[in-house]
Amino acid sequence: MTGSVSQWVADCWVKDYQGAPRNGAARELPNCRQYVLRGGSWRNDASYLRSASRDHYDKGVRYVSHGFRVARARSN
Repeated sequence: MTGSVSQWVADCWVKDYQGAPRNGAARELPNCRQYVLRGGSWRNDASYLRSASRDHYDKGVRYVSHGFRVARARSN
């Protein structure tokens, strides 16, 4: 799903994974100002066009190459 838009995710931006929830839940921090973007968009160079690509952006700014995917958690 890369190359269309970078996808906003629910994780608050932290430069690494240290202290991240081990259960796969989103990293939620109080007063979070920047959220994680995954994958690359049509505006990025090829190095961003992978699902493991991780960047960040201010939550109050909207940009033409940022989007999101609606997902629903599966219940067991």
